Amino acid sequence: MNKITPTFAKQDSLKFFRTLNSRVNSYFKENNIPKTGNWKIHLKTVILFTVFLVPYFLILTLNMPFWIHLLLTIVMGIGMAGIGMNVMHDANHGSYSTKSWVNNIMGGTIYVLAGNVHNWQVQHNVLHHTYTNIIGHDEDLEAGRIMRFSKDAEWHKFHKFQQYYAVFLYGLLTFNWAITTDFKQMRSYLKRKLSYGEPKSPKVLWTTLIITKVIYLAIWIVLPIVIGITWWKVLVGFFIMHYTAGLILSVVFQLAHVVDEAANPLPNEEGEMENTWAIHQLFTTVNFAPKNKIVNWYTGGLNHQIEHHIFPHISHVHYDKISKIVKETAKECQLPYYEYKTFRSAVIAHFKHLKELGMKPALQ
Repeated sequence: MNKITPTFAKQDSLKFFRTLNSRVNSYFKENNIPKTGNWKIHLKTVILFTVFLVPYFLILTLNMPFWIHLLLTIVMGIGMAGIGMNVMHDANHGSYSTKSWVNNIMGGTIYVLAGNVHNWQVQHNVLHHTYTNIIGHDEDLEAGRIMRFSKDAEWHKFHKFQQYYAVFLYGLLTFNWAITTDFKQMRSYLKRKLSYGEPKSPKVLWTTLIITKVIYLAIWIVLPIVIGITWWKVLVGFFIMHYTAGLILSVVFQLAHVVDEAANPLPNEEGEMENTWAIHQLFTTVNFAPKNKIVNWYTGGLNHQIEHHIFPHISHVHYDKISKIVKETAKECQLPYYEYKTFRSAVIAHFKHLKELGMKPALQ
């Protein structure tokens, strides 16, 4: 990892963020609406938890053919990913509600994904949002040696096949959270003294992590077996549920940050980045399918990644409206505003980019 902690330029183009911030604040003031969530996110929460939990209770209470069991675990995975993108994500950014205790409760829904609040807030809120697409600092670009998400990452021969095997690895995201990732991250973050908000005692963090993992496995694996479902059916269903959720979450992220338009800038020898933080987000982030109502609804506005990265404390229910302001202001300041018009075009662009990154550097 690069030992230098990047600092962002303070000169040029501060005008962009000042102008944009003023216009966005005026939008909320003139319309007399809070920047946090509203009835739309509350209704969405109920719907997504219904999609996630109803199949689980059906599996526990009804005798059914195994193929129906598997279909229901796929539905659970869809609901699980939806909760992560819409409820957990907003809450852990403090944008679900104006009340901090509501955000804390809803932020805890990450345990539904087998994740951990502390780890996620450090990785996402601190590392990803501060050092977006900077290799060595943004952990979302790291996948060990097996994937190459940047031209500055080390190349291996097997990377020439990564556009083919990537989709199989993407589905392991939340499954790895449940088993190994959280323990590795907790050890790493405590060692590096990384935290989000008020630092907590290592004993409290480790105790919370272990207890929540035990409860999670008890609910999703032990309980179904005790009730009478064959153990291997439980394990297969558990894996498919996680694989479905992991695949959805991974792809949504990759479309916004691992495409040709999204830059991977590096700091100079003094550790300074070329652009100010807000402009850095424009160069490293891409929107997709901005007019697709289904994608907007289900991804929690994460297809409006530019808006989210510049205004992470504004709920996603407002992104569609403020995106017009962001786009116009960027254009006025002659700054980029990258977006793919459709979900399909973004997916194609991502896998094309993976193929390019998988080529031997000397041949590029």
